[in-house]
Amino acid sequence: MMLSRTADHLFWMARYMERAENTARMLDVNYQTSLLPQSAHMSEQGWRGLLSISELTWGFSKKYQAVDARNVMDFMVRDETNASSIVACLRAARENARAVRGALTTEVWETQNQTWLEFNRLLADGAFERDPSSFFEWVKFRSHLSRGVTVGTMLQDEALHFLRIGTFLERADNTARLLDVKFQALAGGDYFGPDTKEGMEVDFYHWSAILRSVSGFEIYRKVYRNVIHPEKVAELLILRPDMPRSLAACMNDVVDNLQRVANEQSDETLRRAGRLRADLQYGRIDEILATGLHAYLTEFLDRVNDLGVGISRDFLVPMAA
Repeated sequence: MMLSRTADHLFWMARYMERAENTARMLDVNYQTSLLPQSAHMSEQGWRGLLSISELTWGFSKKYQAVDARNVMDFMVRDETNASSIVACLRAARENARAVRGALTTEVWETQNQTWLEFNRLLADGAFERDPSSFFEWVKFRSHLSRGVTVGTMLQDEALHFLRIGTFLERADNTARLLDVKFQALAGGDYFGPDTKEGMEVDFYHWSAILRSVSGFEIYRKVYRNVIHPEKVAELLILRPDMPRSLAACMNDVVDNLQRVANEQSDETLRRAGRLRADLQYGRIDEILATGLHAYLTEFLDRVNDLGVGISRDFLVPMAA
C-alpha cells in the first residue's frame, strides 16, 4: 500500500495543475468576451462572476477597489498571496511533484519543473501583458502536456490512480462552479433581452463562451447540430458521459480510479462516489431544471467537497480541521 504522504502529494499535484488550467480557461474566455460590444456594467458583472466562481471576491476586495479586467487578471494570474492564482497553483504543483520525485517518471518531473521555470520567464518578459490569450493557451497546453506525459510514461499503479482522482475531482468542481455562476448571471437577463436581435446575438456569444471555456463548442455542434439552447448546454456539461469535462465523465473517472485503490476503510467514500455517479448516469435534464439548476449544482458541489474530505481521510494526510 502506498504511503499516505506520497498519495497526498500526487493527489494535490494533479489538482493544482488542473486548477491552473481551469483558471486559465475561465480568464481567457472572460477576457475575449470583454472585448465584445457591451456596457461597462455588464463587463464588470462578468469579472465579478469570475471571482465568485473561484470564491475570491473577499480576497480580491481587500487588495483592489475596481473590479475590471486588469485587476482581476493580475490577481488571478500572478498574485502570490492568492492561493488560487495560476502562479500559486503551478508552484504548488511543482513542490508536490518535487516531494515525490521517486514516484514519478523523469519525464513527468521534468515537465512540471520546466512549466514552472518557463512560466516565470514568460511573466518576466511581459508575455502576459502583450497577449493574454496566447499566455492562457500556453498554460492550458502545459496542463495537457503534463496529463499526457503522466498517462503515457507512468506505470498504471496506485501513483497514477491518485493523480487521476485529483485531476477529475478538481475538474468536476470547476465545471459545476462555472455552470452555476454563468447560468445565474445569464438568467438575470442583464442584456437587451433574448427576444431582440441584439439580445439573441449577445445570448449566443455568452453561451458560446461558456462552451469554449470547457472546450465544448465543437462538441455541442457535433452532438446537437442546432442553435445553442441553455438546457442543451446544461445537459452536455452535466449528464453527457462522452463529454470529457462533464460532471458525469468526471465522476466516472473518479469512481473507476477509487475502485482501484480501495482499502478496508474506504467503503463509505466509494459508496458515496458511486451514488453520485449513478445520479448523473440516470439523471434527466428536465428533472434537474424543474427542481432548480442552482440548487442541484450547490448540492453537487457539497457532495464533491464531501468526497474530497473522505478521500483525504481514507488515503491521504488528513485535512486540517
